[in-house]
Amino acid sequence: MTAAKTYDVRTHGCQMNVHDSERLAGLLETAGYVDLASVPEGERPAIADVVVFNTCAVRENADNKLYGNLGQLRPAKTANPDLQIAVGGCMAQKDRETIVERAPWVDVVFGTHNIGSLPALLDRARHNKRAEVEILESLETFPSTLPTRRDQAFAGWVSISVGCNNTCTFCIVPSLRGKEQDRRPGDVLAEVEALVAQGVVEVTLLGQNVNTYGVEFGDRLAFGKLLRACGEVEGLERVRFTSPHPAAFTDDVIAAMAETPNVMPSLHMPLQSGSDRVLREMRRSYRSERFLGIIDKVRAAIPDAAITTDLIVGFPGETEEDFAQTLRVVEASRFSSAFTFQYSIRAGTPAATMPDQVPKAVVQERFERLIALQEKVSWAENRRVEGREVEVLVAPGEGRKDGETARISGRARDNRLVHVAVPDGAPRPRPGDVVTAGVTYGAPHHLVADSGVRGGVYAVRRTAGGDAWERLQAAPVPGKPPVSLGIPTLGVPAAPQPSAPACAV
Repeated sequence: MTAAKTYDVRTHGCQMNVHDSERLAGLLETAGYVDLASVPEGERPAIADVVVFNTCAVRENADNKLYGNLGQLRPAKTANPDLQIAVGGCMAQKDRETIVERAPWVDVVFGTHNIGSLPALLDRARHNKRAEVEILESLETFPSTLPTRRDQAFAGWVSISVGCNNTCTFCIVPSLRGKEQDRRPGDVLAEVEALVAQGVVEVTLLGQNVNTYGVEFGDRLAFGKLLRACGEVEGLERVRFTSPHPAAFTDDVIAAMAETPNVMPSLHMPLQSGSDRVLREMRRSYRSERFLGIIDKVRAAIPDAAITTDLIVGFPGETEEDFAQTLRVVEASRFSSAFTFQYSIRAGTPAATMPDQVPKAVVQERFERLIALQEKVSWAENRRVEGREVEVLVAPGEGRKDGETARISGRARDNRLVHVAVPDGAPRPRPGDVVTAGVTYGAPHHLVADSGVRGGVYAVRRTAGGDAWERLQAAPVPGKPPVSLGIPTLGVPAAPQPSAPACAV
């Protein structure tokens, strides 16, 4: 009997890419391939029969990373011509035929709009003995209709929209992902309910600009309604979302967060710059005071909310005064953490050809100052949590030193990473279970909750998520769910009637 071909999907980039990779895995398994990680260690080949790179194009070094990874596979391809290499995602959408020109040993190139074509393209490349490149300019089918192999039994991503209608001058995503397309609310809720039926206790709603959801069917309050509707799903314990845009962040969303118990008190709100002049050059349609006003409203309604952000240092023309304004807003915002980036030129964006590109040395020096400030703020904010009890959803892989420290790790309701000590003889939670413990120390990037070994609180609550994880310990990849079928969609939703909430559609 011929052994099934193996696959290995390697993901780079944002949460959207992570979720797309789950779909790529589902498609390949449906086509008869098996996950390389499911092959017993002693029988596992060094390289899968099919290696898929799901790429990102946001950062300047994305190109170098991709071609470096492809170069590492070239000897294996030479030794085994039957090995197939596929490149998808944003870099594929951007570079197209260039990938095959620079790396002629690649078999398949596919874009962000046609991930469902991957199995057929692999078959075609194998039959025709040549590279197959298929890049669509618009979405072929909404990705949620595709089979999916989720990474976690107890948590899941749910796309509510794809694409972006903004024109930020530094960002290449709209040209790669296309205009925003929204799923109908009923389809989103059907997928959420299906995940909960499988044991999922935490759902993250995904969109390039998640809070502009509803633009396609003319309901600017649709996202807040969707959050409230998720609050009605029995068994769903945690709802998160990423990423919103400050310009479209409305008071009704803050109210929905505050009034819906299973919507978590965490918010990722990209600032990018604290300088109003730079924000104008970026085409970010808000200003620093508007941003700080949102932060104030969120904290007034949800006092324990942890707020995170994205920041870019060295945008073209950024002066020392502009940078000082960023430091001012960062200090005032009291972010629990921040993703900080040095501006890098992306061909095809307006910012790439702007004058006054900031010298690398200046950018580096400012970047280090920003990191130092944010580290100080993060540490102070985490120290404020000391002495509080937190509920931690336990997850595998969150704590790299758990084996050495005899702790388990996961995320608190506010999404802070927490490492929890397990007292001798106490029940040990499974991934997907919830443990309650007191925070004994706040470090800059995590919390330590050792109360249980100090005579304080330590309690474990078994959940449907933990049950789902336990049921899958005998799976080919322990704890990883099998392929689930996609959720059908019925096209662009009609505008909801005033008498009925949009989420009931």
